Amino acid sequence: MTTSLRYAARSDVGLVRASNQDSGYAGPHLVVLCDGMGGPAGGDIASAVAIEHLVPLDADSHQAGELLGLLREAVQEAHTELVTLSAGNPDLSGLGTTCIAIMRSGNKLAMVHVGDSRAYLLRDGELTQVTTDHTFVEYLVETGRLTREQARRHPQRSVLLRVLGDAEGDVQLDESIREAVPGDRWLLCSDGLSGPVTGETIAEVLSSVEDPGQAADQLIDLALRAGGPDNVTAVIVDVVEDEHQPQTDPQMVGSAANRRERMKRAASGDSPTSPASAGDTMAASTPAAKAAALVASLDDPENGSTPPSQEEAIAEEVIAQKTRHRRRRLQSIIASAILVLALGGAAFMGYRWTQTQYYVTIADGKVAIYQGIPQQLGSLTFSHLVDTYDTPAPDDLDELMRERLTETVGQPSLEAAREYVNMTVAAHVTTPEPSPTSTPTPAPTTAPAPSSEPPAPAPEEQAPPIDSDQ
Repeated sequence: MTTSLRYAARSDVGLVRASNQDSGYAGPHLVVLCDGMGGPAGGDIASAVAIEHLVPLDADSHQAGELLGLLREAVQEAHTELVTLSAGNPDLSGLGTTCIAIMRSGNKLAMVHVGDSRAYLLRDGELTQVTTDHTFVEYLVETGRLTREQARRHPQRSVLLRVLGDAEGDVQLDESIREAVPGDRWLLCSDGLSGPVTGETIAEVLSSVEDPGQAADQLIDLALRAGGPDNVTAVIVDVVEDEHQPQTDPQMVGSAANRRERMKRAASGDSPTSPASAGDTMAASTPAAKAAALVASLDDPENGSTPPSQEEAIAEEVIAQKTRHRRRRLQSIIASAILVLALGGAAFMGYRWTQTQYYVTIADGKVAIYQGIPQQLGSLTFSHLVDTYDTPAPDDLDELMRERLTETVGQPSLEAAREYVNMTVAAHVTTPEPSPTSTPTPAPTTAPAPSSEPPAPAPEEQAPPIDSDQ
């Protein structure tokens, strides 16, 4: 029994990214998914270069024993080219890409993988993740330092340990050979899908939606509903018994497909000098478009149009990407300037408002009035001293008023603050009560002690003497 493939490739830029750095390809003998990275130009170019090196393998002339060797060689060539591009052009420094490729010969499937893009296999209703993410958090999971659930939320879950283009030397690939079993459904996807959409949901869609294209569309829609934080790409492959009219038309999506039509127009003779097509011609001269040309056979000798060389394509793509980057940078600078002016205006108006406020407090052992608010930002204070009072002294105030003034008492104006000090604060002065004046108690009069002897009789009153001359 022989088998064939039914397939579909879909990609979306997502809801956050400015450009799609994913590239996908699906054909009768080869499916590939690449997720590029490396700045405004690097990601697009990296994924397209990998596609370019792998697309020529989509042919029925290869034997099963050759599959892994052919894939390994093509991926290594892509890796070497990416390292060279990164080293030779500062604008491409740090570019790289993940890569999953499955190649079929008869009833055999060969797969190579590097990075955190994933391959899933649905067999008999059960979904299995076939690939292992080459990420820092996956290493922590494998070594028992994180659980699977913790890994899903880890802030460093996107840190890759292996990609194409990261360093010179041989690329380290995961490789495998499997049987092409009729009824199997394969999903290749970028982390823009496997991140926001759970494995259970992926399994449900793959099990319930028969058409590969509709299933891919539905999965991407679910990723977008979950926020679409990254580019989203899905390539779905069904292994079927050999059909009378097997599917043969290749599909390319993502950064490669975005330039396919432009390449067609350039090859058909559209003027590169016209304003409408100048940008198209530049964009069409990219590695991604060159990969598309391999599929579409666009090198038509009749119109005399020949795709530019690899070096020219890369140079032109970098120029185009830098131009777009400068434009976005200028827009960002203008937006930042507007934001700074708005924040500066708001800060100025806020400071002016603070200077319409007053508060009463205790400072340096005196009741004081300040203009502003009792806050500061670093070394910047928002108040200054206006008045101090020798009386009432804080020590003469009751405990309630001292606590109130320690916490500061806000007032809407200087007049109100002064009135508060003169009236309210002064009313809380504790006046000490005068000590009572002691009135001397008169000594009691002592009654004379009674005498034991009887009192002497009073002398008899004598008559006045008689004058003898009378």
